[in-house]
Amino acid sequence: MAADPTVVATDITSEEAALAAIADMGYFGVALDTVGATEDFHWHDFDVVLFVLSGEAAAEYDEGRVLNATPGTLAHLPAFVVHRDLPGTSYRGVFGFSTDPATWEGPVNRPLSELPPGR
Repeated sequence: MAADPTVVATDITSEEAALAAIADMGYFGVALDTVGATEDFHWHDFDVVLFVLSGEAAAEYDEGRVLNATPGTLAHLPAFVVHRDLPGTSYRGVFGFSTDPATWEGPVNRPLSELPPGR
């Protein structure tokens, strides 16, 4: 069973500080402007962290729970958690990935049909 996603308050509000914190975690960081779009539930085979710098991020999980992340918060999405971003949100954030994006093969958003048993 995958760990639960979380959102916690931080004192990190700049891109530079977020990238440094992500590097300290041993993750690979990238800053992005993101607009939530209608998408199917999916999962990733790597952990993701997100420092929200402006706007609001929102994700829905397969059991119906919704988590919102606002400026100054850190969201953590463990690998294998089924989720989807919610449409109508837009934000600037710094993402951290537990694996190097340069090594990714195939789609990043994995379909539910490929979720390993017991996840």
